[in-house]
Amino acid sequence: MKLPQGAYLAGEYDVIVVGGGHAGCEAAAAAARMGTKTLLISMNLEILGLTPCNPSVGGPAKSTLVREVDACGGVIGRIADQSQIQIRLLNSSKGVAVQALRAQIDKPSYMANMKREMENTPNLTLRQGEVQSLIIENGRVCGVHLAAGAVFACRAVVLTCGTYLDGRVVIGEYSLPSGPAGYPPATRLGEFMRDLGLEMCRFKTGTPARLDEKSIDFSVMQRQDGDLSGLHFSYLTTREQAKKRPMLPCWLSYTNQRTHEVIRENLHRSPLFSGIIEGIGPRYCPSIEDKVVRFADREAHQLFLEPEGLTMREYYVQGMSSSLPEEVQLQFLQTIKGLEHCVIVRPAYAIEYDCLQPTQLKFTLEHKEIAGLFSAGQLNGTSGYEEAAAQGLYAGANAAASCLGKEPLLFDRSEALTGVMLDDLLTKGVQEPYRLFTSLAEYRLLLRQDNADLRLSEKAYKMGLIDEARFEAVCRKQQNITDEIERLESTRPDSVSRETLQLMPKGDLTFAAALRRQDISYEMIKALTPPPVLLTEDEEMEAELEIKYKGYIEKQKVQAQKFLRLEHLALGENIDYEEIRGLSNEARQKLIKFRPLSIGQASRITGISPADINVLLIYLEARRRKEQSNA
Repeated sequence: MKLPQGAYLAGEYDVIVVGGGHAGCEAAAAAARMGTKTLLISMNLEILGLTPCNPSVGGPAKSTLVREVDACGGVIGRIADQSQIQIRLLNSSKGVAVQALRAQIDKPSYMANMKREMENTPNLTLRQGEVQSLIIENGRVCGVHLAAGAVFACRAVVLTCGTYLDGRVVIGEYSLPSGPAGYPPATRLGEFMRDLGLEMCRFKTGTPARLDEKSIDFSVMQRQDGDLSGLHFSYLTTREQAKKRPMLPCWLSYTNQRTHEVIRENLHRSPLFSGIIEGIGPRYCPSIEDKVVRFADREAHQLFLEPEGLTMREYYVQGMSSSLPEEVQLQFLQTIKGLEHCVIVRPAYAIEYDCLQPTQLKFTLEHKEIAGLFSAGQLNGTSGYEEAAAQGLYAGANAAASCLGKEPLLFDRSEALTGVMLDDLLTKGVQEPYRLFTSLAEYRLLLRQDNADLRLSEKAYKMGLIDEARFEAVCRKQQNITDEIERLESTRPDSVSRETLQLMPKGDLTFAAALRRQDISYEMIKALTPPPVLLTEDEEMEAELEIKYKGYIEKQKVQAQKFLRLEHLALGENIDYEEIRGLSNEARQKLIKFRPLSIGQASRITGISPADINVLLIYLEARRRKEQSNA
């Protein structure tokens, strides 16, 4: 490796992770757990795991991502459990496929716990500094160059730059180069990546104002308490441990017509509408001025006051992100019930940043043209801590696998919500910041937040992401669940049990069949026929869900098997699509650009029709017959 002029070799590593947000921490921890010598470089080591926007983890679909990361040995779930100050189960009245945990976290302790976790991870070294460029030789990344002169050699790099890449903060007419929360942007690295010829997007996100607790009148707001039953994210956390965490309330209030009038009167000063902001913002997290314009008929929009921490007196105004001038922010906030005398501690702002178009990446999150270069998180066009964490673990594991000569970690749409997100990003690209929803998953009844460990632990163990003891514990859990389901499927109620459960005297009725009734719970069944082995609460819940929703689950499993048949029809990366006759011109261009690995992935690329898929199937069959005849 040739060193840049004036630089010096400061060390050699297998994997280098650039950026210390959620994607970076998960990537570094995953690579280190797999046994590779790993370096995590951040511009500020005091803010590892920074949550610059909402002080929460989880939510619809996002809680499943947290659980999937945790099932693979990741850290976000454990750190959230250690730092939570409120937790609730959302959508509890709806089906299990859309139920989701959401926790408020103590921001300072979350970062402190994350830093402690990184510092104590074997094989992982931390380094503070600004990466200004990558060293690439013969089409392969082989090192990173820091602005102060240090060069670190490596075999793989994972870029997790978040919203720092050439970041610009905008508040009304005022703007400045900046990363989130006032931290400096990664300007040099942004320039390097553009000069490298990578396809970049310019996106925008925003965050609400933070208000002084002393200036808020909570007495006129609706109190929102958390769940005290010991809910938690990580499979390694117990209910008793979770119950020991303090619980702070959130508060609900609403905008009103006066609020909307103030915003409308000042729309000409909004960077969103004046053209100052060029980046594309997230559709599903609009600013308050965007809401007022798009939903002009709405009389009110709800907002939540969320505590930023146990020792902080700041409250996050959920649902009120804005880029209007500070004085306008204060004016419209003070029209809201309970905020008439509010004091802004930190104004709301919008932030523009550069990111990669993810269609440039392989399904391992490695760049198609630059070997050893991986990327994850908001750099890949997503939004949210949880989406970043899932990508980070995935990219870090695959970077380590490339160094160790292992097969890559791959998740498909039928086995993980992470797989749904990755497939969406890599086959469709992004036109706006991507957010994952359960509705995007075809098999969401199979991909629940409760069963992530049962779905993913075997792959995680084979990759070296979790140890043997943890994998064996999951195997025992699965066996206990299976045994209990089989017992209830084969055991019939006696006359006393029938009378207690108010069942008709059908001789072929089993306890499992009784449990499928809406008005009968596992607790009722257990009281009448206790299991021979004491089950944990999680095992009881899984057994009950598998029995109650058996018909729906079996139907989705059949659908998933059909899906997998197309996923297993491999196309390979070296097919010459120019020589395949019958493909439309658009399909040929898209196939050359995206290089799908299977027929299934090809079918989800925009612009490829069913007729094009039939052409590919005929091509594969002809190729198979030719290979057989030559054998």
